[in-house]
Amino acid sequence: MVERIKELTGIQKVAVLLVGMGPDVSVEVFKRLSEREIDQLTMEISNVRQLKNSQTEKVINEFYEMVLAQDYMNEGGLSYAREVLEKALGKEKAIDTIGRLSNRLQVKPFNFARRLDPARLVTVLQNEQAQTIALVLSYLDPKQSSQILSQLPVEQRAEVAKRIALMESTSPDVIQQVEQILERKLSSVNGVQDYAVTGGVEAIVRVLNQVDRSTEKAILSELESGSPELVAEIKKLMFVFEDLVKLDVRSIQRVIREVSDVELSLALKAASDEVKESIFRNMSSRRSELIREEIEVMGPVKLKDVENAQTEIVALIRKLEEEGEITVSREEGDELIV
Repeated sequence: MVERIKELTGIQKVAVLLVGMGPDVSVEVFKRLSEREIDQLTMEISNVRQLKNSQTEKVINEFYEMVLAQDYMNEGGLSYAREVLEKALGKEKAIDTIGRLSNRLQVKPFNFARRLDPARLVTVLQNEQAQTIALVLSYLDPKQSSQILSQLPVEQRAEVAKRIALMESTSPDVIQQVEQILERKLSSVNGVQDYAVTGGVEAIVRVLNQVDRSTEKAILSELESGSPELVAEIKKLMFVFEDLVKLDVRSIQRVIREVSDVELSLALKAASDEVKESIFRNMSSRRSELIREEIEVMGPVKLKDVENAQTEIVALIRKLEEEGEITVSREEGDELIV
């Protein structure tokens, strides 16, 4: 193995790092590697003894600096990482570390916004154009995007949802320009190096699946008037409470076993007769009778409470579907494979 640390290959540095961190760490790393990677690393590890202790220390320090830089980058972006590292390591070392990190890792656009409070982002984004808001939301976590979308003014929500659904590839120049605009108000990271596919119908579905039921209904209703085809496409990928009637017998029985009588009674309080009958005919007559009585004696309830109960059941259905426990038919005539 070569002596000079700068001439070491990536896999040689990994070998040095694993030896320096001990067998327990090495075992955990090996569990996540392919046979080919294990063979290569084993060969390199056998040669590590040829390195001086000072060279091993340099490799470990380089790894530590890279991890440190990545943590700072995730926290506040590239500019923030560079500023903190300059104070911690010195300007020259910081530039070198950031350079290596930038070459090897791709920072996701708007990464700085992932750690910010949605309310703070809403304050800034609500004054931007719908296309700009859509671009930012398409890069954030769906849960965070749903919170922001729910808090936007009513007249903006449908337009932003539409823009996300229709969004395709976005050039790095556009992304960088948007980031620079937001930099003056929050923070910024550099644009990505290639075209990134963001948005699309699936993206807005992921967001709508996270918003509360009232917001979901309002957005789809607002979209319906101007883009009925788009709404139809979105609904094909979504599952709402009324879609319970699309579940096969085995699936609906699996779902209602997981839901308490109280929650089910509340969810059915404002449900259609079709949904109620679909539920009742897939449970015992005794349980069906008890839930019907509970609905009758429940009296007036808040619509929000009903919608929350329905949302919880829909979340359960989506979870069971993801786990392969049930099958959900997305539209009329879907062929089910069990």
